[in-house]
Amino acid sequence: MIIKTHEKYILKVFSYNIILVTSVFLILIFFLNILEEIKFFESYESEIKLALPLFLTLLNSPSIVFETFPFIFLISTQLLFVNLHDNQEITIFKNYGIKNISLIKTLFFASLIFGIIICSIYYTVSSSLKHIYLGFKNNYTSDNKYLAVVNENGLWIKDNIENKINIINAETYNNYNLKHISIVSLDKDFNLIETIIAEKALIKNENWTLTNVQIFSESKINEFHQKYTFNTNFDFEKISNLFSNLSSFNLIELRNLLKDYKSFGYSTLEIESHLNKLYSLPIYVSIMTILGSIFMLNVKYNKSKIFSIISGTLISVLIYYLNYFSNVMGVNEKLPIVASTWFPYVILILICFIGMVKINEK
Repeated sequence: MIIKTHEKYILKVFSYNIILVTSVFLILIFFLNILEEIKFFESYESEIKLALPLFLTLLNSPSIVFETFPFIFLISTQLLFVNLHDNQEITIFKNYGIKNISLIKTLFFASLIFGIIICSIYYTVSSSLKHIYLGFKNNYTSDNKYLAVVNENGLWIKDNIENKINIINAETYNNYNLKHISIVSLDKDFNLIETIIAEKALIKNENWTLTNVQIFSESKINEFHQKYTFNTNFDFEKISNLFSNLSSFNLIELRNLLKDYKSFGYSTLEIESHLNKLYSLPIYVSIMTILGSIFMLNVKYNKSKIFSIISGTLISVLIYYLNYFSNVMGVNEKLPIVASTWFPYVILILICFIGMVKINEK
């Protein structure tokens, strides 16, 4: 495939814009994030120096930037066309018979390739840094007295509450329910207090409702309950968040985690949603690039380039929230995961197609 001179020029300026805008976003996110980290460590003022918040911010910022790439591509596209208009290069392209659709095609394929690189290389690096970040940060959070992990024996939770240590094991975890549960309660000297066996538990809040419960204790007669309330520091959200911060897993780890969760009988909705979000990123950034191109080519440039940029940015925000709510519906089982991820893009692709037909007529 031979790249023409005008395509090389477009790719050069577009690539430069992506690097420039990404750098600006990284700097902005760095300064906003470091303020949060400094605020977090205020209670450790005598122990913690500025170096730790600075280090943690450096680790966490690339992961936050990853979420902004659709906006980065949109702004980079808009800057490209601002540059082309300022230098009268759009007029020159037209005089040489280069159609608008040709420019958009070049940008589309470039965005697609950049998107694949971002998902495969950039995300691998940012997720590794996020994993290190969480490891450091967890040493200073109130949750360090809790522990939740998943292995071949199911879900395990260590919970310190009311001067007791509860070791909780559940064979399966699905949405708001744990099934086949055993709870061993120990005192602060690790002496056995009681053992609780339950068929299932509803974990919507920190007061779990256990069903078909047996309680074994040396100090009292064994008890049997149809329903039993058990107090913990954990609810559904905390369990989900503690052992599955998905942005700290790379693609291979996510696929392995998905496989493990399926074999354990756990809900895989959030993992599937996150994976589909990653798989769809090249399409997402390409759509934003096309929309940015269509918008900048459609508006009479001499009227208001600022209006074009602001309007395009507002539309991108609407697209972001459309995408977000669609993903939420998927995670909450209102829509199939694949449909919740890809349906908004199908609609946007149709809109882009109509826009490109009109652009090509100009």
